[in-house]
Amino acid sequence: MKIFNKMWVIALLLAVFVAGHAVNANGLLPDTTITGSSANESLANNIFQASNPDTTSPTVSFTTPVNGDTGVALNKKIAVTFSESMKPSTITKRTFTLMKVTKRVSGKVTYVGVTATFKPAKKLATNTEYTATITTKVKYLAGNKLASDYVWSFTTGSGPDTTAPTVSSTGAANGATGLPINRKATVIFSEAMDPLTITKRTFTVKKGTKRVSGIVTYAGVTATFTPTNNLENNTEYTVTITTGAKDLAGNALASDFSVSWTTGSSTDITAPTVSSTGAPNGATGLPINRKPTVVFNEFMDPLTITTETFTLKQGTTPVSGIVTYAGVTATFTPASNLTASTTYTATITTGAKDLAGNALAVNKVWSFTTGAVSGQLTVDLGTSGNFAILAKSAVSTTGSTAVIGDIGISPAAATFITGFGLIMDSTNTFSTSSLVTGRVYAADYSPPTPANLTTAVSNMETAYTDAAGRTLPNATELGAGEIGGLTITPGLYKWSSSVLITTDVTLNGNPEDIWIFQIAGDLTVASGKSVILIPSCIQT
Repeated sequence: MKIFNKMWVIALLLAVFVAGHAVNANGLLPDTTITGSSANESLANNIFQASNPDTTSPTVSFTTPVNGDTGVALNKKIAVTFSESMKPSTITKRTFTLMKVTKRVSGKVTYVGVTATFKPAKKLATNTEYTATITTKVKYLAGNKLASDYVWSFTTGSGPDTTAPTVSSTGAANGATGLPINRKATVIFSEAMDPLTITKRTFTVKKGTKRVSGIVTYAGVTATFTPTNNLENNTEYTVTITTGAKDLAGNALASDFSVSWTTGSSTDITAPTVSSTGAPNGATGLPINRKPTVVFNEFMDPLTITTETFTLKQGTTPVSGIVTYAGVTATFTPASNLTASTTYTATITTGAKDLAGNALAVNKVWSFTTGAVSGQLTVDLGTSGNFAILAKSAVSTTGSTAVIGDIGISPAAATFITGFGLIMDSTNTFSTSSLVTGRVYAADYSPPTPANLTTAVSNMETAYTDAAGRTLPNATELGAGEIGGLTITPGLYKWSSSVLITTDVTLNGNPEDIWIFQIAGDLTVASGKSVILIPSCIQT
């Protein structure tokens, strides 16, 4: 039996300066780098068809950190992913800037693929707001500029990021068979990576010991290997990501990651389809902080899931936002809340393609209307959202336990985490447990763990204060305190006493929806019972 004291809050977020510098031989500012296998490759990237000019302005598809992010690591680079390949000579310290209030931050700008990266010359300041800008001087290969400056802000935390990235999934499972011979290989990471470290040296495909020729691209959190030619029939291939791959804070994979799969004897010529959208066509009363989502029936080419192929409009007016893609799900995050009582139209165009290069057969278009009043707004968890369990005084287990995610405790020491059989890592910054798929952190571990935990606990307390102070609940005393067997829609729920879950309870909503439970007493969950999320793509 699991008991959570006092109020239990569920927040499901279903969810520089350069003046007068000479340019170098590449026509770039001194601290700007373009990456290619040769000068000829860089030149080739600048060739376009003048007979059919492209007049569309490029857009920013994704940034990391995102606008409004808090608790950003002090050693993190800033990255921008564009909707299409840009002219490298236009991505410079003049067109990609970072400001601390009114002072420009010194740093180095690099560009590869569709991603520009700004590396500060020194660590960022603690608990400080920064503003990044991409100006209209950046150009697409055909010469088209951004329509307007793209500006976003974020706030740092109190320490660096020292956590190694991981591989979340691959386009084909280890041991898979019958894969089409025209398929690309993909690897999805747990976080945004440094694109300069995702190369043909760190991402390989081999037939036995022989390397397959191909090109490597990276966008968002996904790396893609495109073979030069179709793969061989009925042949096993091994895909490997090495420890040379690093995140934006410079942390490398802890170990090489490999999967193997076997081709079939045919090509994939079937168009992908949209399996579902976050809201059905014609849905009404949706919250103004909604993020439209689309789920595909197969893995897509991440380079084709951009702000050009996934759009949101109010009438004929485009809505500004960013597009992210992971797994088989694309998400459009508006730059600000939508307007209440307004109809919006979302579109995925035929520019979206699967890993075999097949495009959607037709555009997927759906509309929805926001409500007069928004649903519960996001409870900002800050860095506390990085933990599955975060406590101030104690964490214990006496029975069968499986924790997926990290555990943290502060200001209490590791001795107050009992029943987990902790094994200290050689760095003394974290421990592990057979009961935890993740890491365990305590306030008495080596730096930077104490500082990171202090920030996380502070973020947790701020989030708690926000959630506990919400008013106008959707329901009070739901189920007279017994919510087992119920299906609960998004909203705010309040009880003046304790709450029991004696049978499974279902939370039915969309990936960006929010539930807040304000419980004056205890929440008791019977052994073996679950809180079920529908649809399964919802994340806690």
